[in-house]
Order: sequence, then C-alpha cells, then structure tokens
Amino acid sequence: MVAKGGWADVDGARLWYQDSGGSGVPIVLLHAATGSAASWPYQQERFGKEGYRVIAYSRRGHYRSAVAAPDKNVSGTADLLGLARHLELPPFHLVGTAAGGFTALDFGVSHPELVRSLVVASSLGGIDEAEFVAATSRLLTPEVMALPPHIRELGPAYRALNPNGTSRWMVLERMGAPNPTRLQPKENVLDWRTLRQLKPPALFLTGAADLLTPPALLALLRPHLPNSRYAIIAEAGHSAYWEQPGAFNAAVLSFIARH
Repeated sequence: MVAKGGWADVDGARLWYQDSGGSGVPIVLLHAATGSAASWPYQQERFGKEGYRVIAYSRRGHYRSAVAAPDKNVSGTADLLGLARHLELPPFHLVGTAAGGFTALDFGVSHPELVRSLVVASSLGGIDEAEFVAATSRLLTPEVMALPPHIRELGPAYRALNPNGTSRWMVLERMGAPNPTRLQPKENVLDWRTLRQLKPPALFLTGAADLLTPPALLALLRPHLPNSRYAIIAEAGHSAYWEQPGAFNAAVLSFIARH
C-alpha cells in the first residue's frame, strides 16, 4: 500500500500525515510518545488490504510535524479535529497506542459523533480517577522511567528473539520526537463518571508482558466500563502493535468490523 504524505495546518503547528486514500471507512492511528506516523507499517498494509482508508499522523513535536508555537497549549483532541476537518473525514475508527491512547480516549469523549469505534492499546488513557492514578504511580517509578526506551517498551521475548525488529523499532524511536514538546493537555477530566458516559464502543487491550500498562490495570477498568471489550496480547510488551502485529491487527479488525 502506498500512502500519500501531506501536512495539515492546525493551531500553532503543521501535522505531517500519511493517508492511503480511497473510499473505505477511515481508520486513524495515534502513535506512542516514542513514535510517529512512521511507526505503523504493519497496520497500514494490513488494514488497507481489508479495504479501509488508513491515516497515520505525527503529533506536534514528532517526526516531520513542525511546531510554530511551542508554548501554545493546544490539546491533542483539537489537533485531531483539525486534521479530520482538513481531510474532510466522515466518522472514523480511532486506534491509539500508549500516549496516543490519551488523545484517543479524550477525543472519543469530546466528539463521539465522529468516532465509529475506539481502540485504546497499551495505554493509561489519561485516566484521572484517584485509584487508577495511584496504581500507575506505583508502576511508573523513576527507576522504570529511567530505563532505555527499548527496554521499557519492548517485551523481553521480542528483544531476545527478534534483534532486527528491535533495531528497527529503535531507529523509529530515535527519529520519532527529535524536538519533543510536553504532553498535550486533554479537554476532559477522565474520571469514572465521565468514562461511564463514553458513547463510542471501545476496546481496551494490552500486552501480557507490558511493563507500563500490565493487564492488571485493565481489571481496574472493567467494573466501570462493563460494556467495553478487553484483550490481552500474549508475550507482547508495551509496543504490542509492533511486537505482535498479527495478533494486534486481528483483535482490532475483529472489533471494528462490528461497528
């Protein structure tokens, strides 16, 4: 699949995107803090073969996305809305991994009319509820966050058995955010009350070996979002979309086909 590259002017930035085009239902991909629009080759090809229009973009401060006003406090949701308007998108499926899941969940709350379905993968989701924040603070200790990104975000099985894939991930990570900005703000307080009102159907998934978002965190979500779906990718770490693309893509495609 050959995707067309381009830029969308939003408030204080130019966002670089790749768009497969076509008349299929769009899927918008939101990368991790360690990634960019270039992080999704396994998904772009697979989803495109299923007839979807696949769009990946680099959030402000990431690969090829120029920031004109670095001090401008613009939400990730506002940027995504600007991109959707630039591309004149109809309602789309939204897939966010890790930090991209923050924007995905926030956008789903703010603009449910634009979201056919929502996948939040390997992500804390920007959830503000006290018990969830306390649990994540015990996970994301200074010692863990000081680890090299590939140790922190790739599972041990992948690093041991796939040195070439690990090297490719590291290249994409290094070019992903050469001029990183602070994490963009959300538009909503994502507490349990707000999340119970989430309108788009949602799938939450993570890797069984995810150091940053272990399956136990999904167990905290289930009582508050009982109508959502949940999936665990065997042996995958925090970058399940990269480590186990077959299982990741199958889970996403099966879910969005329902919507």
